[in-house]
Amino acid sequence: MTGIDWIVLFGTLIFIVAYGIWKTRGEQTVDGYLRGGNDSKWWVIGLSIMATQASAITFLSTPGQAYTDGMRFVQFYFGLPVAMIIISIFFLPLYYKAKIYTAYEYLESRFDLKTRMLAAFIFLVQRGLAAGITIYAPSIILSALLGWPLQVTTIVIGVLVILYTVSGGTKAVTQTQKQQMAVMMGGMIVAGVLVIMSLPDGVGFKDAMHVAGKMGKLNIVNFEFDLEDRYSFWSGMTGAVFLFLSYFGTDQSQVQRYLSGRTLKESRMGLMMNGLLKVPMQFVILFIGAMVFVYYQYNQPPIFFNENVRQEVLMNEEYGDDFRQMESDYQGLFDEKLELVKELNEAVDVKNEILIETTQHELNRIQGESDALRAEAKGLIEQALPERESNDKDYIFMNFVMNTMPMGVVGLLFAVIFSAAMSSTSSELNALGSTTTIDFYKRTINQGADEATYLRNSKLFTLAWGVLAIIFASTLSLFDNLIQAVNLIGSLFYPIVLGIFVVAFFFKSIKSNAVFIAAIISQAVVIGVHYLNVKEIAGPLTMGFLWYNAFGCILVVLLSFLIRMFRNS
Repeated sequence: MTGIDWIVLFGTLIFIVAYGIWKTRGEQTVDGYLRGGNDSKWWVIGLSIMATQASAITFLSTPGQAYTDGMRFVQFYFGLPVAMIIISIFFLPLYYKAKIYTAYEYLESRFDLKTRMLAAFIFLVQRGLAAGITIYAPSIILSALLGWPLQVTTIVIGVLVILYTVSGGTKAVTQTQKQQMAVMMGGMIVAGVLVIMSLPDGVGFKDAMHVAGKMGKLNIVNFEFDLEDRYSFWSGMTGAVFLFLSYFGTDQSQVQRYLSGRTLKESRMGLMMNGLLKVPMQFVILFIGAMVFVYYQYNQPPIFFNENVRQEVLMNEEYGDDFRQMESDYQGLFDEKLELVKELNEAVDVKNEILIETTQHELNRIQGESDALRAEAKGLIEQALPERESNDKDYIFMNFVMNTMPMGVVGLLFAVIFSAAMSSTSSELNALGSTTTIDFYKRTINQGADEATYLRNSKLFTLAWGVLAIIFASTLSLFDNLIQAVNLIGSLFYPIVLGIFVVAFFFKSIKSNAVFIAAIISQAVVIGVHYLNVKEIAGPLTMGFLWYNAFGCILVVLLSFLIRMFRNS
């Protein structure tokens, strides 16, 4: 990082925090603090919804996901427009009619207090865990790449978010997310252009597409039906639709975004904006990861992308020589691949299909050997440094940025990571604070307090959740992939809440006790099924975690029917 990079990074962060505090100075009402005064335009709502979901994990993990597994992850978002339409038609009118602060208030009017408390509690658990991850994600990268202590990085990110979120509430979150989305999308567009420009002379965009396609990195759509496959067309149009219905329809961090709209129409338009733009946005980020993969077909990639851990292994007396030998072997495989990539480009230029096919086969064979050697190197790291993390997917993109991007751009892309972390975390803390205030403190502890008391306690609860998120972030270690970790946590808890809301909206004959018991049983079953899947003993219940969303939601509905029938018999 050069001096210019530091200026770009800290200048961006200071501006965003100061802007959020300044734009919301003097906010003195609970309605303004929790719902932003209901004056947001549709495009502001759309940007806020997108910024809430687009955490730092999106920009750290998604390119690494494409580098290692291709672009098939984009199928996860295919069901998003469908979910936005369903929410706009069925969820939004009920929320506006009820004039609620949180989604869970509606459940008390439809069922009873205990059902409202259960749904709100599940949200607090799930979103509280997720808030820690959204702070932790950029912290691990910054601490590894810049040599900062992890706890210091975590505290810096957490404190920056707490400053303007506690100060201005929903309006501060919404106002700052406009600037954060501009930084995020501007930075990624610049990164995408520079990745293409970084390719060797004579290798154009068309050549890069051919290499990525022949090596399986442009595998966008898979129509094969397989419950064990996390990312396919069918999981995207079924399990992911249920996840999006849960997240955008019942998660207070998103509901709070569109309840700030001026009218029902403005909120609907904001949701549809998200539905139309989110898939192209994810496509672009994944495509950048695929192009980074192509870049490393012409330039020697490291066998392990976390440079700090790599240096520690090399200095290890027992395992250092073995690791150096692996790096040498990896270099040899790269040299073979480089010649084959050049042959593939030449074969494509002359349209020699036979040569293309044979070269592609040999290229993928050597790539398989390279992947196996990388896996072996990770295994050696686990033996040499058992306390360090051997997963490096989330380091791939920023390692590329640090080593190839010009000065100024490096700082801009670090600002992208910070902005994404701040945008999603601020929405989470805002929602956690409002749910604690409205659904627990105001409803069950202190119903008769004045507005100043509720406003003060809203800020205190938001602050408390921020501190808890920082503490939780300080105790985390890397999952297989951070973006998968967030989706997994959501898939364990979201389907139960969605099931409760589905029963509330569409099955009027089912009463509170039936859905309450069904929700508790279903939550235990979903967690149990995941445990069996992790242990690989699930048998007929073996499924990718995205399917938990459909499974859990349907289970709540079915059990509610069965319990109602049993109680009436």
